[in-house]
Amino acid sequence: MEELIQILEGCCPDVDFEKETALIDDGVLTSLDVVMIVGELNEAYDITITVDALEPENFNSAEAIYALVERLRCE
Repeated sequence: MEELIQILEGCCPDVDFEKETALIDDGVLTSLDVVMIVGELNEAYDITITVDALEPENFNSAEAIYALVERLRCE
């Protein structure tokens, strides 16, 4: 999880990923932020986040993003 937080903070340094729980719902992350995060996660974890996974609930918190990464790593 610590590595994930570092990646997220590298993409969006102004966001407190450890405390925010509604990153998408509250408009904290823009669509461009999500695209940048997806690219970084794909590269860092050697996964492919598809369009189907681009649901708000998968990106509302660091925990949700971590769960998505873990699911994709197990596939």
